[in-house]
Amino acid sequence: MSKVVLVTGASSGMGKTTAELLLKKGYVVYGAARRVEKMYDLKKAGAKILQMDVTKEQSMVLGIEKIIKNEGHIDVLLNNAGFGLYGAIEDVTMEGARYQMEVNVFGLMRLIQLVLPYMRKRQNGTIVNISSIGGKIANPIGGWYHASKFALEALSDSLRMEVKQFGINVIVIEPGGVKSEWSEIAMENAHKISANGVYGKMIQKMIEAGKKFKDKNAEPEIIANLINKAITSKKPKTRYSGGFMAKPLLFLRKVLSDIQMDKMILGQFK
Repeated sequence: MSKVVLVTGASSGMGKTTAELLLKKGYVVYGAARRVEKMYDLKKAGAKILQMDVTKEQSMVLGIEKIIKNEGHIDVLLNNAGFGLYGAIEDVTMEGARYQMEVNVFGLMRLIQLVLPYMRKRQNGTIVNISSIGGKIANPIGGWYHASKFALEALSDSLRMEVKQFGINVIVIEPGGVKSEWSEIAMENAHKISANGVYGKMIQKMIEAGKKFKDKNAEPEIIANLINKAITSKKPKTRYSGGFMAKPLLFLRKVLSDIQMDKMILGQFK
C-alpha cells in the first residue's frame, strides 16, 4: 500500500520540489496551497490538489476530510506553508504580527490537531515541521518571523514527547539559505514596512547582503532530499538541517555567547 503524504505550501519552492520527489518515490501526494493555479504541473505529474488556506478552519477541515474519504489514512503530514513578515518590530502592525503567527504557528498546529486522531488510530505516522535556522538564530528586522519559528521549535519538542507513545514521529527541518520566492517576499515586506523610517539604513544593508549571498543559496532539491531521508528512516533524528550556511551558523549559535552572536550578526549591517 502506497503511503499518503499531505504537503502544504506545495505551490512553489521547497514544498513543490518535495511533492515532486515524493511522487517519484511512489507516495500518494496531496499538494495543498491557496494558489491552486500554481499546482497544475503537480497535478499533471500525478499529485492530488487541494485548495487550502491554513488561516481558514473550514478549508483545513474539508481538506483532511477529503483525504480520509479518498485514502482512509494519512501517513505523513509535511507542514511547509509559511512566509516571512520582515520589518522592524516597532514598525510591523499588530495585525500583521498576528497574521504571521496565524500562518506559521496557529494554522500549522491546527492542521496537526486535525491529523493526529487518524494517526493515533493506526498507531503510526510522521509529522514534519519546516522551521528554519531562524528558529534558533534571530536577526534584526525579522523579529516576528523568528518568533513564529522559535515557537514552532518549542511546540514540536512538546508534541514529539506527547505523541511518541502512539508511534508517531515529529521531525523538524531547519533550512538555511535556499533558492525560492520566500526571500524576495520577505525583503519586499521589509522595504515596504521599514525602509522609509528610522530603520531604513539597516533595511538597505540587509537587502544588499541578501543580494550578495543570493547565488550561494542551495537548490530546493537539497531540502527535498533531506525530508525524504527523514521520513524513510526507521529511527529518524528529531532535527535535520541543510542549505547555505545552515550547519555552520547553528554550530556558532551553540558555542558563542549572545553578545558574540550579536556582534557577528550586526557586522553584516555595517
